[in-house]
Amino acid sequence: MPYAPQIKIPATYMRGGTSKGVFFKLSDLPEAAQKPGSARDKLLLRVIGSPDPYEKQIDGMGAATSSTSKAVILSKGESADHDVDYLFGQVSIDKPFVDWSGNCGNLSAAVGPFAISNGLVAPERIPENGVVEVRIWQVNIQKTIISQVPIVNGEVQETGDFELDGVTFPAAEIPVAFMDPADGEGAIFPTGNVIEGLDVPGVGTLKATLINAGIPTVFINAADIGYTGTELQDAINSDSKALAMFETIRAYGAVQMGLISDISEATQRQHTPKVAFVGPPADYISSSGKSVQAADIDLLVRALSMGKLHHAMMGTAAVAIAAAAAIEGTLVNLAAGGGKRNAVTFGHPSGSLRVGAEASLVEGRWHIEQAVMSRSARVLMEGVVRIPGDSF
Repeated sequence: MPYAPQIKIPATYMRGGTSKGVFFKLSDLPEAAQKPGSARDKLLLRVIGSPDPYEKQIDGMGAATSSTSKAVILSKGESADHDVDYLFGQVSIDKPFVDWSGNCGNLSAAVGPFAISNGLVAPERIPENGVVEVRIWQVNIQKTIISQVPIVNGEVQETGDFELDGVTFPAAEIPVAFMDPADGEGAIFPTGNVIEGLDVPGVGTLKATLINAGIPTVFINAADIGYTGTELQDAINSDSKALAMFETIRAYGAVQMGLISDISEATQRQHTPKVAFVGPPADYISSSGKSVQAADIDLLVRALSMGKLHHAMMGTAAVAIAAAAAIEGTLVNLAAGGGKRNAVTFGHPSGSLRVGAEASLVEGRWHIEQAVMSRSARVLMEGVVRIPGDSF
């Protein structure tokens, strides 16, 4: 095999919410990877350490979970209305592809801090002390995200006392608003119904809420598939039959939502839709040993990402939860007790999270103006990543 020296690419390794990934400025990528295509995908796969049949990503920056197999490419906003353009890639762990079909809500919290620290936000907009409102254009889904980033002594404040279940250490709070999180035509419910019958071979006909807000999501009742909603990761991820069932539900949900035309296409669209199951409040012990009391939450939600139960909750799925909870009659709304509500606190494997959304019915279509949640972000390492020069 011919010798291929390693190349260096400026990069930042960041945590955003309960995820982490490798962040790049578009202009720092090799020229071939500055545009969409196979060169970009191959570069990101090599950076993250995929495809890896061992599913460990030992020879890359990934950490062998969907929450940590991620890449972000940022550039100055092309529109005067936005500070930064944000492109997200969900990198498959064991297969040679990068899924560009959706956003990462958790890493959205890290986009503002990165943009400020890397010269993508105009210096005159950054106070010595205060808050910068960073307007982000999410390229994957063509939506606006507004992030409120705290500034101390002219620099992004990263440390603080805001605690986020699923993240061990406290940090500075970053409120994030996802504007008009449904698709461009406002079709929050692709089938037109808040509850739909979803026929799944080998499982049966399930009640489902198929919603496109934040990220396309298939919500089902925990009880209908033999669960309570208090399950932790091992209860699902160690059960190959359960994982196969959820993937089948996801594939048929994708067809019914119009995301794919045939279930065979689901393998090439792993990032979307998500599948989540919901239940009424119940006491349980979180993955950290923390007691979550039914009295402190409105409902239980467990969600799968890239074929595995998520250790906490994907940020985009939290947007979907907020939107669905705000609309009367959805499975999420009913699990929370029904009725009109503009915020819910839901229990997930790592603890709980409060999310809010305002819903309105406009000319027969549901509309969500924005969904809001608080996250945090921190730079873990910055410098360069190295990959063999023949990787792409």
